[in-house]
Amino acid sequence: MRSITGKVVSDKMIKTAVVEVQRLVPHPVYKKRVRRSKKFKAHNEIGAKLGDVVKIEQVRPISAQKHFKIVEVINGTKS
Repeated sequence: MRSITGKVVSDKMIKTAVVEVQRLVPHPVYKKRVRRSKKFKAHNEIGAKLGDVVKIEQVRPISAQKHFKIVEVINGTKS
């Protein structure tokens, strides 16, 4: 199972959160490290909020676009 760490950028859906994962890749010509990001829809039963840093894990398809599940909240927001 693949697990990734990312930040919750949207929690407006019911039991679903959008998690943005950033990674550094070298530029093909200039070799400078460039930040790339991708958004994943993840199943959110533990109640992660906007701004939380979470760990998501790949699971069987839950719906047409959800293939990840939030496993734990690593760094929560202060509210």
